[in-house]
Amino acid sequence: HDVAIQNLNVVFCLDRGGLVGEDGPTHHGVFDLAYMRLVPNMIVAAPMDEKELRNMMYTAQLENMGPFSIRYPRGCGVYTDWRKPFEKIEPGTARKMADGKEVAILTIGKPGLFMPEVLKKLHQQDISAAWYDMRFVKPLDETTLREIFNAFKYVITVEDGTVEGGFGSAVSEVLTAGNFNCRLKILGIPDRFIEHGALPELYQICGIHPEGIYQSVIRFLQG
Repeated sequence: HDVAIQNLNVVFCLDRGGLVGEDGPTHHGVFDLAYMRLVPNMIVAAPMDEKELRNMMYTAQLENMGPFSIRYPRGCGVYTDWRKPFEKIEPGTARKMADGKEVAILTIGKPGLFMPEVLKKLHQQDISAAWYDMRFVKPLDETTLREIFNAFKYVITVEDGTVEGGFGSAVSEVLTAGNFNCRLKILGIPDRFIEHGALPELYQICGIHPEGIYQSVIRFLQG
C-alpha cells in the first residue's frame, strides 16, 4: 500500500472543507488537514479562493505529481473574471501578500479572505503586519518559514481546521526544530465539535472571523 500511494497520481478533492454552517455539527470538514498531512508523500493544499483552486487542480493533474489533496469550502466564490489561463503552482510554495514589520500572519485556505479587513484594522492602530498565504500544509514552504522566524518576534497562524495536529501544528514543528527566538500563536477550530449555525456565527465562535483575528493580534502583541 505504501508503494502504491507513493507512485499513484490521484487527486483527492475535499468539498466542504472547514466550517460549513447549516449542515450540522457532524458535517464540518475540519479534520482533513490534520489527518492528510500524516500520509507519506501526500501533497496537502488549501486554496484561498477559486482562482487558486483552479490552478491547484490544474497542477495536481500534471504528470508525476503523486497523491494530491485539495480542500475547499462550501459556498460561492468571489470572482467573475475567468479569462486568465491556468497556472502551475509549485507544491510547497507560499505567497507573500502584504509587507509588515511587527507581526507575521500566516493563513491557509479561506481565512485568507478575511485578511484585507484585518490588515485595515491593524493599520488604523499603527500596527505593521505582514501576511503570507501559505497554500500548502505539506510540503510546507520551510524556506519562507525560516525567513519569517528570523525576521519576526511574533507569528500567528490562522486556519479553519483543527488546532490539534493541523497547519499551525506543522508550523510549530518547524519552529521548534530550528530553535528560533520568536513566539507563535495558533488560531483555528478548538478541540471540540462545533455546533450547527450560520457561518458568520461559527467563525465568530471559533475566533477566526476578521474581528477575532484582529483582537488576537492585539492581545498577542500586548503580551
